[in-house]
Amino acid sequence: QVHLVESGGGLVQAGGSLRLSCAVSGIVFRIGVMGWYRQAPGKQRDLVASITDGGMTHYADAVKGRFTISRENSNDTVFLQMNNLKPEDTAVYYCAANRAPGPIDMSDLWGQGTQVTVSS
Repeated sequence: QVHLVESGGGLVQAGGSLRLSCAVSGIVFRIGVMGWYRQAPGKQRDLVASITDGGMTHYADAVKGRFTISRENSNDTVFLQMNNLKPEDTAVYYCAANRAPGPIDMSDLWGQGTQVTVSS
């Protein structure tokens, strides 16, 4: 089955940076919107950022000015550059993608999750 493969998580100190990547595994005809969710222990899963196939981006208020989402359509790959990381960014980050021209919350492809831990 087609799915997404994530990499780039790790443990960093506050103020540091990480770059997450997410690539399609398998054959797909097209990919619409792609994005990143995160889920901290005991909390719900929240959308962090998304990017459409046309390049329009969205960011959660908590990460605006610090995170940048980008995309390589030729490789069906999405990145999340995370700068000035804070302890509250600690979470499991999940990549998502929608093969149809619909919203990110209707994604039908999901990554396995990658742990991001930010120490104070």
